Amino acid sequence: MSLISKILTPECVLLDNESASKKRVFERVGLLFENTQQIARSQVFDSLFAREKLGSTGLGQGVAIPHGRVKGLRDAAAAFVKMQNPIPFDAPDGQPVNFIFVLLVPERATDMHLQLLGELAQMFSDKTFRDKLQATDDPAVIHRMFTEWQG
Repeated sequence: MSLISKILTPECVLLDNESASKKRVFERVGLLFENTQQIARSQVFDSLFAREKLGSTGLGQGVAIPHGRVKGLRDAAAAFVKMQNPIPFDAPDGQPVNFIFVLLVPERATDMHLQLLGELAQMFSDKTFRDKLQATDDPAVIHRMFTEWQG
């Protein structure tokens, strides 16, 4: 069982056909975490934006993994956003992003968050995995792909 499967809930898989910017995606994800995990949307937004100011979390190949530390959070939380229309994310390859995996970790995060980021990097470096994600718009199928992924 993957580490991601322990923190990504089905209601935190989002298909986004509205957002046209990183800022708007962070606002939508903030609202999602507020409604599903009781984490204040402003905390989510501020945490993600503060991290993004240090350097883009765009990985390339249409993938970004924005992440941030949240004061008072006990366990890591995650959301996956599949964009209908790719958005600019300052990725190293200059390509817009259509897969956004948001990771929130406690303020005093251990190396667990590094393990989570490492697992995500492995998942998204797998072209077959990305192609399958691209081929479906069913949140339940997308969630299952993350939970059944074998490194």
